[in-house]
Amino acid sequence: MNQTVVITGLAQGMGREVAEILAKSGHRIAGFDVDAEGVAELGKTLDQLGCENVLEVIDITDRKKIIAFRDRVLEKFGRVDTVLSNVGIGFFGPFEEVDLEKAMKCLEINVIGASAIFQAFIPSMRKAGSGKLIAMSSLVGRVPFPFESIYAASKFAVQGLVESFQYELAPFGIKAAIIEPAQVSTDFAAKIHVLPPEGSPYRERAQRFINRDNELIKDATTPEVAAQKIVKVLLSEKPKLHNQVDFMSTFFLFLNRVLPKVLRDMILVNHMDIKV
Repeated sequence: MNQTVVITGLAQGMGREVAEILAKSGHRIAGFDVDAEGVAELGKTLDQLGCENVLEVIDITDRKKIIAFRDRVLEKFGRVDTVLSNVGIGFFGPFEEVDLEKAMKCLEINVIGASAIFQAFIPSMRKAGSGKLIAMSSLVGRVPFPFESIYAASKFAVQGLVESFQYELAPFGIKAAIIEPAQVSTDFAAKIHVLPPEGSPYRERAQRFINRDNELIKDATTPEVAAQKIVKVLLSEKPKLHNQVDFMSTFFLFLNRVLPKVLRDMILVNHMDIKV
């Protein structure tokens, strides 16, 4: 049965790949992004595929526009089956040197943004007695990495958000799931890798971390492969709560379950080449 799927942050990367895969299978797509050019290009692609769609240019922090978007989507399609909260920004840097005003923006987008899109569609799902709310989180939402304290905090918050409200919504037939990628070969990490200034006591280790991350990304899962796995979660009648789409996240979460913390920490520090 074809679904109506809402996707935030769908103008590029995995969000776009997911939208196109779903469209080719006959599903209806609604979504938004701040990237006006990317939204326009995706709209043309979806139209060519014969996919019914509602695409708009919206900032995830503009909650009034999100509500207006919801109303237009429900008016056009009648219902929404699945919501994928895919909007997110990264944040890199030694915690001691973090600009907390910029950190607030990361938390606003990653945590409150996800909350806003989920809240918008819960009432209609509750009335319909079904629906799926799926959050794009990260491996660092369960296994924190150095120099990513603010980003990790935002993803830990997303994990807690979903794991908490799943209990509230289950009686209404609404299911929840979290997707936890580690390394996908996009430019997401490169956009946030800013080396600490000269004189910073963290500069040399941060440089080694960045170099190692750049090496790992070369062999990382492609957005196309990750998107195929994400689509399976979106279309599943009973998705698992926690879902991985790449080897690194699966591997580290396995170690996180079976090894004592001292060994996990040693592996992480060596893996990212930041041993002192």
